[in-house]
Amino acid sequence: MDKQRKRCLAAFFLSGLLCLPLVRPGLALAAEERKLVPVGHTIGIKLFAEGVVVIGLAEVDGQTGKATPGADCGLRIGDVIEEANGREVESSEQFAAMLQCGGTVDLAVNREGEDLTLAAEPVLGPDGTYRLGAWIRDSMAGIGTVTFYDPETGAFGALGHGITDSDTGLLMPLGDGSVMDAQVKAVKKGAAGEPGELKGSFDLTRDMGSLQANTERGVFGIMESCDFVEDRTAVPVARRDQVHAGSAAILSNVSGDTVEEFAVEVVRVLESGGTQDLLLEITDQRLLEATGGIVQGMSGSPILQDGRIIGAVTHVMINNPERGYGILMENMLEAAKA
Repeated sequence: MDKQRKRCLAAFFLSGLLCLPLVRPGLALAAEERKLVPVGHTIGIKLFAEGVVVIGLAEVDGQTGKATPGADCGLRIGDVIEEANGREVESSEQFAAMLQCGGTVDLAVNREGEDLTLAAEPVLGPDGTYRLGAWIRDSMAGIGTVTFYDPETGAFGALGHGITDSDTGLLMPLGDGSVMDAQVKAVKKGAAGEPGELKGSFDLTRDMGSLQANTERGVFGIMESCDFVEDRTAVPVARRDQVHAGSAAILSNVSGDTVEEFAVEVVRVLESGGTQDLLLEITDQRLLEATGGIVQGMSGSPILQDGRIIGAVTHVMINNPERGYGILMENMLEAAKA
């Protein structure tokens, strides 16, 4: 992990943003009959990609003028470069060094699950370095919220949606990653047309758990050492047919390292099957005064109703931060088993 910590970590915010309330028909999958600890505490997350992700293509200066070697060889935005000339690609810096031998570079690329081989011809620039004309990313870091902890296995789930690249909007392929304790230092309040955010800090040198999966419905892993889940009570997981419109609550950490319970309303249970199963409205005046509603960084805040954990906050409505969406717990758990 020491080598990985030397990589440049691209900042991101772990929350979904939605302009319009789109509802997609789907089939909700049954959750296991078990109990989980609802958490609601912020964490820092470091994610290192499996290979490097192409986030942009550009012209480069060559010895004879402008060139586009990345685009010319067939690279596309969103491609994951996994190998170069048969060697595994581990970081952006390592990949750049691989290009400096000059000549054709055979790239093993994953494109939306399909494996491809592309032959690239890096261009020698005026400064004596070879360039491919591709902007790449190998890692991300940011703050999100833990939804649940399983005291029997040490497993946790967070966010309620996946970590996506901020430039491409695509799910980041997980090579490895870790989580750290985080504290909220300040809040930028949300307003119509301008989402707010939690601003926090975390210690990059001290891991308290590992990531095992980055899915469309949440990130999952194992918590190895975590003070904020000790002495908390596990509650039953709600089935979809036990969730209803009406009063509910969320657990969220919007100041320091304190988790508080805030009142919300489940406006409607939707036929989504994705990350927008519940239409929510913040009704707690304390939270509205502190944040203006749902803000970036609150994704993963567990939703409680009738003594059960029913889901997690996932999205904010840009034009009305007092409202947003949540994922059903049974759908989040189904992704954890994949």
